[in-house]
Amino acid sequence: MTLAITGVYSASATPVNADLSPNLPAFAAQCRWLIDQGCHGVALLGTTGEANSLSSAQRRTILEAALGAGLSGDQLMPGTGVANIPETVELTRHALSVGVTRVVMLPPFYYKGVSDEGLFHAYARVIEAVGDDRLKVVLYHIPQMSGLPLGHDLIERLIAAFPGVVVGIKDSAGRIENMTAMLARFPGFSVLAGADPLLLPLMQAGGAGCITATSNLVAAQLRVVYDGARDPARAAQVAAAQARINAYRDLSNSYVQIPAIKAMIAHRTGDSGWCRTLPPLVGLSPGEYAALAEKIAHIQAGEIA
Repeated sequence: MTLAITGVYSASATPVNADLSPNLPAFAAQCRWLIDQGCHGVALLGTTGEANSLSSAQRRTILEAALGAGLSGDQLMPGTGVANIPETVELTRHALSVGVTRVVMLPPFYYKGVSDEGLFHAYARVIEAVGDDRLKVVLYHIPQMSGLPLGHDLIERLIAAFPGVVVGIKDSAGRIENMTAMLARFPGFSVLAGADPLLLPLMQAGGAGCITATSNLVAAQLRVVYDGARDPARAAQVAAAQARINAYRDLSNSYVQIPAIKAMIAHRTGDSGWCRTLPPLVGLSPGEYAALAEKIAHIQAGEIA
């Protein structure tokens, strides 16, 4: 069965200027670099992109900047889910208006402990209000941040109610067992790993790909894993790529992840502006940045362990 969405997508970070407005030229350059490195597309305006610290107008501008950088609508998957339905509808309609049909959608996450019935009606209201058959929704399961797990009964109901619209899920909860259970229960549903180390086992189980933060740094290696996961002849190449991915993932996770990812991009590009984060996140200190740079040098020298 053909999956609607497959591939390596970067959960791209968002650079900001000194006044904390989006740095659109730097963002456009990062998008082009990600595609050149082998990403099938860019899943912008998600958790790593600090989207919930941006206004709706800023989010629209950032999506348009990605298109202006030469990426096609099919290469982009913006996050459009916010805590209220009207803005989610607005952001989703805007994506469609500029030729972007695939979106990643959080549930309305402010109220906790809500029922599957409530979550179903929230998603249904958005999809029905948008009213466009071109729309492809990737659900966003990240309960450690949203506080709202997306259970399998809810997913099944959404797929049945909106066939061809609710086509996949980004699972950032970090449990391969949950992903493989969805593969078994929902044939033809695009299950995308939100954690870099899980791309390989997910692909070997029949998964669709990934949307990950570390792809901002190791997109080329993730593409190697994606392309070679099911090819025994490429096992050594895949293992080497996975080791590099894990090294960068472990390094970013040894700090607060998003500031660390942005500092690592700053190190790669030589643009210190990438170190800026949006409050309430705080960038790495000069001492932390220096230690991070030293550890990157060890990874690049092959001292991965």
